[in-house]
Amino acid sequence: MGKGIFAFVIAFAFVAVAVPTDAVLVPHTLDTPGTNKILMLPEQAGNSPVVSLGTAVDPASGKLVEGFAIIHPKKGYHHRPGHGGGPGGPGNGEAGSSCFAYLSNGAKWKTVEDWVVNFANNSGLSADFVLDTLTSSVVQWEDAADGVVNGAQGADILGNGELTDVELVADTSSPDGVNEVYFADISNSGAIAVTIVWGIFSGPPFARELVEWDMVFDDVDFEWTEDALIEPSEMDFWNIAIHELGHAKGMGHPDDSCTEETMFRFATEGETKKRDLHSGDIAGINGLY
Repeated sequence: MGKGIFAFVIAFAFVAVAVPTDAVLVPHTLDTPGTNKILMLPEQAGNSPVVSLGTAVDPASGKLVEGFAIIHPKKGYHHRPGHGGGPGGPGNGEAGSSCFAYLSNGAKWKTVEDWVVNFANNSGLSADFVLDTLTSSVVQWEDAADGVVNGAQGADILGNGELTDVELVADTSSPDGVNEVYFADISNSGAIAVTIVWGIFSGPPFARELVEWDMVFDDVDFEWTEDALIEPSEMDFWNIAIHELGHAKGMGHPDDSCTEETMFRFATEGETKKRDLHSGDIAGINGLY
């Protein structure tokens, strides 16, 4: 089947949930199939891999929600250091000393929704491998959320995954009630993957929640492998997928000093250390859920 094109033509910019009224806004274009949308981002925000998608109505609940595209840059891509881990900005989680951060403190899943994945890719990854890797990574996060690292049944946060041959398109304008995963082209050559999360990120923490996520892996600028220990010149799918699923569950990027965490913002070919959650990742997801 044809591969969906998910093209970001943007300058990476950090976006706070509440845009200051005196902010100087500059346009950034986000192109998706059939859509040309202009994003207005705070100019003073600097170069952070979090982009606001604006607000929309969640079709499932009727609530007004916000969308954010969180970009996973390749190691060496320059950005403004020391910024917060997600939409809420510095202090939204326990970034820094505890080596974890949240997209927004209290923003988590309150219902269980299943997800779909179209495995079609240019690197020859099999359908079973893609689905199994995503599923095992979901379980790894959920075991940690339930206080279990190995063994017993963990929490159920993201539900079950299912393969599809339907062409998927990430939701950049509004949620559509489907959590989608697929491979496509991301026009910025430094972006390994993008996870889009819709939810309520402001207001009282108890009222915040996540309502939808989509995930895109770039298989045009990067070659993917089932095992980068064997093929170190390629991007390890497990290593990247488990990081992206952390965003889908509400985790942000910790401080840049926390290089051993799965949620550390950078990755590169041959890297496999993110496959296993580190102490900050475990503490963070357990604290959120």
